[in-house]
Order: sequence, then structure tokens, then C-alpha cells
Amino acid sequence: MADLAPGFYRAMRQLDAAARAGVDPTLLELVKIRASQINHCAFCIDMHTKDALAAGESVERIVQLSAWEESRHFYSPRELAALALTEAVTVLTDGFVPDEVYAEAAAHFDGTELAHLVAAITVINAWNRIAVTTRMVPGHYRPADR
Repeated sequence: MADLAPGFYRAMRQLDAAARAGVDPTLLELVKIRASQINHCAFCIDMHTKDALAAGESVERIVQLSAWEESRHFYSPRELAALALTEAVTVLTDGFVPDEVYAEAAAHFDGTELAHLVAAITVINAWNRIAVTTRMVPGHYRPADR
């Protein structure tokens, strides 16, 4: 994509930077990992797991993300609200984002933070679709590559 559609790729990177500017970096990686798990994006799971570990996130919390609802004690109420919102936005085939999920997120994030969180969830879903569609191969990413 970077070589074949450079304008689009640059725009995606700018969109990603704009979205993440208002989200806690640790929370952002948890959200990116969870959305990538739902979307079966092995490349993005590899990338964001490595980024999270490099930022000091624990292996235990990363491992538990795929079962976060059963492992709630590993995460703060704010993180739980963000993870629930991530799932609701990522899996729109079930209908709209439930009012109670959005309200819970709004209770933990101010308006600007919530806007950036929604933007970050939207952007990782776009990246997932690009990586899955173009068959990006996991295992080669290093956190310093960004």
C-alpha cells in the first residue's frame, strides 16, 4: 500500500496520528490489540502486542485481552469501558453501538477523549482491513520500525 497508493497510505498515517493524539498510549495499545483480535488481523496483533510490551504493558494483561469480560479484574473501569466500546464499534453486524456501552464510555472519558477513542477504534479497524486484505505477514515488526 505504501508503494502502490502512497497518498492514501500517508493519509492513513496522518489519520492514525490525529486519532491517537488524545488517547492514553497504554489504553490505545489494548484497544488496538482487541480490535485486531476480533478482526483476525495477525499482523496488527503482532505489531501492537510488541508495541504494548515495549511500552511496559504486562504479558498477563495482553494475554487476557481475548477474554477480557471474564478477566475484568486485570483492567480498570476506564479500560473496561474502552474495551466494551471497541467491541461494539468493531462488531457492527450485531446492530448499533448499544446505548449503555456508549454511556459507560462517556462516564469514563470526557467529550474530547471519547471522540479520540472512537477515532482510534475506527482507524485500527481500517488498518486491520488493509493488513488482512493485502496479506501482511506477522513476525517481522520491531517497535522501533514505526
